Amino acid sequence: MKEFALSLAIMLGSVSGFAVSASPALAQDMSNGAANFYKSDRVDVKSVTFQNQYNMKVAGHLFTPKGMQPNAKLAAIVVGHPMGAVKEQSADLYATKMAEQGFVTLSIDLSFWGESEGKPGHLVAPDIYSDDFSAAVDFLSTQSFVDQERIGALGICGSGSFVISAAKIDPRMKAIATVSMYDMGAAFRNGLKQAVTLEQRKDFIQKATAQRLVEFAGGETVYIPGTVNELTESTDPIQREFFDFYRTSRGAYTPKGQQAELTTKPTLSSAVKFMNFYPFNDIETISPRPMLFITGDKAHSREFSEDAYKRAGEPKELYIVPNAGHVDLYDRVNLIPFGKLTDFFRGNLSS
Repeated sequence: MKEFALSLAIMLGSVSGFAVSASPALAQDMSNGAANFYKSDRVDVKSVTFQNQYNMKVAGHLFTPKGMQPNAKLAAIVVGHPMGAVKEQSADLYATKMAEQGFVTLSIDLSFWGESEGKPGHLVAPDIYSDDFSAAVDFLSTQSFVDQERIGALGICGSGSFVISAAKIDPRMKAIATVSMYDMGAAFRNGLKQAVTLEQRKDFIQKATAQRLVEFAGGETVYIPGTVNELTESTDPIQREFFDFYRTSRGAYTPKGQQAELTTKPTLSSAVKFMNFYPFNDIETISPRPMLFITGDKAHSREFSEDAYKRAGEPKELYIVPNAGHVDLYDRVNLIPFGKLTDFFRGNLSS
């Protein structure tokens, strides 16, 4: 179980058993233009809500270019946040930057996270997450200033796999891009670099189902590791990478009414659902809609983008960002290839 726990810890940026005192005062790495909380005077933003097919409220931020003409019919992009994060972490930045380029953009909180509905919070529900993207397309399609034939989708980290899952059965998503993508199913089944054995997987399933019974009987909710709340000398470098974003002022964000030390942490009893999540199966059926996979050359998650690219149908592109790790592409604007994203969506969401 130790190797499996470590693989999950690296995947989610944590190891269980650390102290729970958050450390936002530690110095953060703001190199390469880290700007998670970037605001633009060229963009208007407002909070919106809409229903998914599960009759759950999905919360989002709607971004529009300033000075948009009353009769405008613009291309639009749905943006999904990293797994365990919320729209204020990475998704809003991407949405703002793409709105500056003339797109209508909508960043969303996945169900059970942030301001979106879902009890208990932090529940893992990949089918519902995927439907949230389709619900966002529903919402955008009803806006008078959006051309419903020109809607694309962008998923960051875990949302990359959720948007692929959605796009396979929602042809209204005309162009699909992912950044620092995680295949959340493969990550939980196999760990990074296939490090998890079948016995370790079965042991995790047993623990998760046992915890489900505890919670059914009214017991306390248990969370799997998310981002560590405190660093030690033995903290893994990948865990440190996540800590620098989620546990410092660089990217730390706690939704109203929630606990800072529990941010990024899914519930143990529900996390087992990722074992049944296979987003790359039939990915080739998205073709001929174009797909763009962006990953850093140093990203520990690079294997997932490479796998998706290999399986996807044409047209497709794998874009490797030099000198970039996984979390670097969450917010380091000097590394994030916004020009590439702009060209991709502009070229494939043309009128």
